[in-house]
Amino acid sequence: MDESEFKQTYNEYNDRPCVFAKALLARCAGCSRAQKLNIAEREAIACRSPAGHTRCTELFGLLHHNALFALKLTHLDGPLPHGKEMKVQCGGLLGLRAVQEPAAEGPVTDVYGLLEAARIDFGGLERLPFGEIVKRVVAYEPRKRAD
Repeated sequence: MDESEFKQTYNEYNDRPCVFAKALLARCAGCSRAQKLNIAEREAIACRSPAGHTRCTELFGLLHHNALFALKLTHLDGPLPHGKEMKVQCGGLLGLRAVQEPAAEGPVTDVYGLLEAARIDFGGLERLPFGEIVKRVVAYEPRKRAD
């Protein structure tokens, strides 16, 4: 299967792709609304919740906007390189969890629940303490490849 055929099939099967799919596939986060799909020997993740997808999309944009300076970027013209995207997704979710549950360790177990709690606690995702969250984005180090 060539790449264009894969993308067409992917879009047919996954009409609501998970915004934090990289974080979920890297196992630094999990989500109760995620559904794994296998397409042409590749893994993809769909979101089963329209409201959750909207909330995650909002947080995704806010994380990218607030982390630009920390990632030594002045603007974002397209997708981030993989390593920086991993820092934003994994570091951002871990940072949000640290703000919500300071004693928690390990991966985020439920992105949907974390965002719902943050929305309620802070009165909206735009009111999150991004200064604290971005510190985790900067500090996040992806797993090293096995040799």
